[in-house]
Amino acid sequence: MTMSDPQQYTNRTNPRFTTWMKSPESGGNEGCLFVSTANDGSGDVALVESEAGTDAPIQVVPRKSWTAFLGGAKTGAFDHI
Repeated sequence: MTMSDPQQYTNRTNPRFTTWMKSPESGGNEGCLFVSTANDGSGDVALVESEAGTDAPIQVVPRKSWTAFLGGAKTGAFDHI
């Protein structure tokens, strides 16, 4: 993942998440899922969908859940969706 549009997402109401990234596969800025790791050492991961705009709420998941999701995605567990 690479940094993209960091200025658009740095003014969120939760100061724990300041470094937003998106996949280079996303292309433009429409329909992108941005992620950020917490800067407080907790390991929490925040998600926000770009089409919802800069005022959209962020969804925070614990590191354990994020790791489990990524593991499933890497092994093809969600390929049928």
